[in-house]
Amino acid sequence: MNEDNKILEFYKQFKKNKSALIGLYIVMVLILCAIFAPIVAPYDPLIQDLDNRLIPPMWNEQGSLAHVLGTDDFGRDLLSRIIYGARISLTIGIISVSISLIFGLLMGASAGYFGGMVDIIIMRIVDMMLSIPAILLAIVIVSILGPDLFNAMIAIGIVGIPTFARIVRASILAEKEKEYVIASKINGSNSFRLITKVVLPNCTTPIIVQATMGFASAVLEAAGLSFLGLGAQPPTPEWGAMLSDSLQFITTASWMIVYPGMAIFLTVMGFNLIGDGLMDVLDPKMKDR
Repeated sequence: MNEDNKILEFYKQFKKNKSALIGLYIVMVLILCAIFAPIVAPYDPLIQDLDNRLIPPMWNEQGSLAHVLGTDDFGRDLLSRIIYGARISLTIGIISVSISLIFGLLMGASAGYFGGMVDIIIMRIVDMMLSIPAILLAIVIVSILGPDLFNAMIAIGIVGIPTFARIVRASILAEKEKEYVIASKINGSNSFRLITKVVLPNCTTPIIVQATMGFASAVLEAAGLSFLGLGAQPPTPEWGAMLSDSLQFITTASWMIVYPGMAIFLTVMGFNLIGDGLMDVLDPKMKDR
């Protein structure tokens, strides 16, 4: 019952943040589109129809709404490709953030708890990674692994590791000298149990917020890599790749670049708004600012 009260209180606090609710609605629509893409999408996103290429939005020869957002240069329905692109964006976010979170937790927890040379070595590695611009580091990694969507996810995940590592380390340092941790040490808890069962559960707030923000960054970085030809390859309906394909038609078929760009913008904004809302609710210090 106490747990139910906490969830209810969290929801009440979260609901007060209107911008966070807007972000939640955007992300919910994204998730629903991804799950029900075969039902929602009016066409197969990969089928070409050269007789209907570059049709403007909400128009065809019969005047019907056969292609609500128009078609691309191969006659593929743009709405269908954007809907299926939601699946790819969610997959990118889940895999990339999971990689960043797992290795960031391992590195940050080890550095913060053990300190000494372990801390020095890990944090110098983190500092070196942070000294290189994120997109440049991702480009280098993808260039080594090869241009591919999965390799792009790995690269984005690696790029996000230092941020998680620093957040986890700072949280561990703030918690490990508190009385409840010292009491667990006295009771004979080993280092693994102290980190995983005692300290980390009390460091979840900044990790959850960063994971939400990291989701948005992953979608944006993946779109950037695909735009450069280093991520998703044709004919995959990925939003960044769709932007890249539409550049040559920017003046003659502007809808090809506007709608995928809007999809990226709304998705990134949605996750960022949720992250801001979670920060306000979960971090009491932020409420007073």
